[in-house]
Amino acid sequence: MTRAPVSLSPEEIAAVRSWVIHEDAAVIAFAKPAGLSSQGGRIKAHTLDDLLWAFARSNGKRPELVHRLDRDTSGVILAAKTKPAAGFLGKAIEARRLTKTYLALVSSAPEPSEGDINVPLIRQEIGRESYMRIAAFDTKGAQGSRSRYRTLSASEEGALVELQPFTGRMHQLRVHMAHIGRPLIGDVRYGGALTAAGRAAPRLMLHAAALRFPHPDGGERTLTAEPPEDFRALAEAMGLML
Repeated sequence: MTRAPVSLSPEEIAAVRSWVIHEDAAVIAFAKPAGLSSQGGRIKAHTLDDLLWAFARSNGKRPELVHRLDRDTSGVILAAKTKPAAGFLGKAIEARRLTKTYLALVSSAPEPSEGDINVPLIRQEIGRESYMRIAAFDTKGAQGSRSRYRTLSASEEGALVELQPFTGRMHQLRVHMAHIGRPLIGDVRYGGALTAAGRAAPRLMLHAAALRFPHPDGGERTLTAEPPEDFRALAEAMGLML
């Protein structure tokens, strides 16, 4: 599909270039800020997908995202710079060969401190919004989903948890943590607290910290992104060690 180039301001071009954390002949990766949609969405502002036009080559080709992050999730996101790289990474995703590691803040430490969550999810449309909910395994349209969680730091104010999804369902980590009674701080949609340590949650407190993937040129790469200032500040206020 050929898409018309998007006109970007010098400020937008400078911003997206400043988010680059890795680039080689096959791939380019970004530390996506919270509040920026990966693709689509109803908000009229440019998405990260639009901003990739800043890297268009003279032949009109530009990088293509190979996966997505929710708008309010910050962190590592990967794009392919060539068609063969996009095809290779698409197959790697289908084969579940990408390992994603997230950090999240919750209002109280999970019990037990680590575990596996393996429950089917089903998509539900409510008005113009899409939600995911837990479903019985034999529910029509339900899809299997599995995540692992591990508590890294805990205090009286809450906990910092590491999350790893083994499947890629929409809102999976958010729904799974809500399912065990530990919704993510700032997650309005799935019942998360809107304050922590006496502060308003600036957003959904979920950060894509690392991505390990097979590289189109061979071998494996691991890319990381440090948590942004809003995440760090709230974790510190909660007395949690990052």
